Amino acid sequence: PTHENIRLAKDLLHPSLEEEKRKHEKKRLVHGPNSYFTDVKCTGCCKITTVFSHAQTVVLCVGCSSVLCQPTGGKARLTEGCSFRKKQH
Repeated sequence: PTHENIRLAKDLLHPSLEEEKRKHEKKRLVHGPNSYFTDVKCTGCCKITTVFSHAQTVVLCVGCSSVLCQPTGGKARLTEGCSFRKKQH
């Protein structure tokens, strides 16, 4: 069998965006972290707090001490109703 005729079922040079997002951060075509910082707006007092996406502790609001996010095994879970925006590096 000649090597020119062999076709791969998957294009390894041009992976889909969905596939790249699911891969480990070091195994992507271009390495990059999975974590980021977000500005979270408190529903009670409307103050904005910067929160790490993979926070490992409970983050409280600076103004009214209400819970903004809960830690999980990976990404922190934001409290329902909180609005957030990813920070640009």
